[in-house]
Amino acid sequence: MISIKQEVNDLVSRSLDSHVRLAVTGLSRAGKTAFITSVVNQLLHTSTHDQLPLLASARDKRLLGAKRTPQSNMLVPRFPYESAIEQVLSEPPTWPLPTRDVSEIRLALKFKPTKRAKKLLGQTATLNLDIVDYPGEWLLDLPLLNMSFHEWSETQLNALQGKRKEFAKQWLLALETFAPEAEACENQLAEIAASFTQYLHRCKDEGLHWVQPGRFVLPGELEGAPVLQFFPYLYQGKASKTSNYAMLEARYKEYQQKVVKHFYRHHFSSFDRQIILVDCLSPLNAGHDSFQDMKMAIEQLTQSFRYGKSNLIKRLFSPRIDKLLFAATKADHITPEQHTNVVSLLQQMTQGAWQMAAYENIEMSCMSIASIQATQAGYISSSDSNYPAVQGTTIEGDALTLFPGEVPSKLPESKFWQQSGFDFVQFRPQPQSEGEPVKHIRIDKALEFLIGDKLK
Repeated sequence: MISIKQEVNDLVSRSLDSHVRLAVTGLSRAGKTAFITSVVNQLLHTSTHDQLPLLASARDKRLLGAKRTPQSNMLVPRFPYESAIEQVLSEPPTWPLPTRDVSEIRLALKFKPTKRAKKLLGQTATLNLDIVDYPGEWLLDLPLLNMSFHEWSETQLNALQGKRKEFAKQWLLALETFAPEAEACENQLAEIAASFTQYLHRCKDEGLHWVQPGRFVLPGELEGAPVLQFFPYLYQGKASKTSNYAMLEARYKEYQQKVVKHFYRHHFSSFDRQIILVDCLSPLNAGHDSFQDMKMAIEQLTQSFRYGKSNLIKRLFSPRIDKLLFAATKADHITPEQHTNVVSLLQQMTQGAWQMAAYENIEMSCMSIASIQATQAGYISSSDSNYPAVQGTTIEGDALTLFPGEVPSKLPESKFWQQSGFDFVQFRPQPQSEGEPVKHIRIDKALEFLIGDKLK
C-alpha cells in the first residue's frame, strides 16, 4: 500500500514538474561518491549557511531548506551518505569508499517559487530530487544491447593493441586450448573466463577505462554466476547446440538480455538530468594509451542514454534526459589558472556528445569542479619570481606544495608525453569542521545548471 501511494505521489509530482531524477555517472575513480556526498551535504546546510552563491535560489534566499525523505524504489540500496560523510570528517580525513553497486538517495527541497503556476498553489513548493549513482563500468555494457556475440568478439579482439595485447598474454595462451566444436565443458569455460576477467582487471588497474563486460570487474551479486563466465571468440563454422561455442554464445545472450537490458529498463529509461564526471588528470599521468582509452569510453557512454526535449506527456510516461553536464573533477588538484584549460580539454574530448546534444536540442555544458576540496592554491617563491602551486596533504600523509604541470587545452598528441610530464598527485580531503558544509569548488554552479530551473 505504501509503495502504491508513493508511486501515485511521484506521478503527481512529475505532472507538476516537481520531481527530478538525476543520474550521476562516470568511470572508476572519477569521484561519483564524493560528488553525491558533497551535493547532499551542501543542500542539507542551505537553511543555516550561505555556501552556494552560484545557485540562484540559494543566493536569493528562496531555497528554504532540504531534508532526506524515503526513496520510492525500495529494491535499490540507499546511498550511504552517513558513512561517506563520516569518512570525510574523520581524523585524518579520508575519501568515501567508491561505488560498488547501484544506489539512490532522495532529498525534498523546499523553496519559494517565482513561476506563476506554482505560486498559485502556495507560498512554498517542494522539489523531490532523486540522485542515482551507478558504477561506471556497468555503463559501458549498454552498447552490448545492439551487438551480437560475433560483433562483440570482433570488437574486443581488434582492440588487442599496445598495452592491451601485453595484458592479454595469459588469456590468449589459455584460449589456444579452446575447442569451439567440442562438447561443452563448464570447467574449461570457467577457467578461460577467469583468465579473461584477470585481463580486464589488469586493464582497469593500469588506467585503461574501456572495460567490457563491466560486471566482470564489478560483479556485485552475480559473482561466480555462469552468466559471467564467457569470453570473446571468433568462429565461422556451425557448432552444435551442445558445443563449447554454443554455450559461450548462450551465456553472452543471457548476459545481454537478463543483466544489461534489465539494468537499462529499470533505471536508465527514467532519468531527467545527467551529469558525467570525468577525471582528466589521471590519464594525463598514465600516458597516451590511457588518455585515448578514456576518450573512447566517454564516447560509448554518451551513445547509450536517451536524450530529447521533454514535454508533460513524455515526463509522465517516457522521461528523457534534457540536460547533460560533463564535469572535470579534482579541479583543486591543479592550479586555478589551469581550470580553463581542463574545461577546454574536456569539451574536445566530448565533441561527439556535443554534436548529438545540439542535434537533439539538448542543453549541455562543461565545467570543472572539486566536490570536496583537498588543496588550497598558493605560490612557490624563488629568487626572482613566484610560481602558482597547490598545497595539501598526500594520501600517505605528507605535506606537499607543488606545481603539478600545465594541462593541455587541446587533445594532446603522443609526443606530449615525451616532451612534458604531468605530476598529478593524490591528496586527501582538507580537514572539515563538523556542523559546517564541506568545502567545494563550483558544486553550486553544477546544481544551478542541473536543477536551477526546477527551483523557480
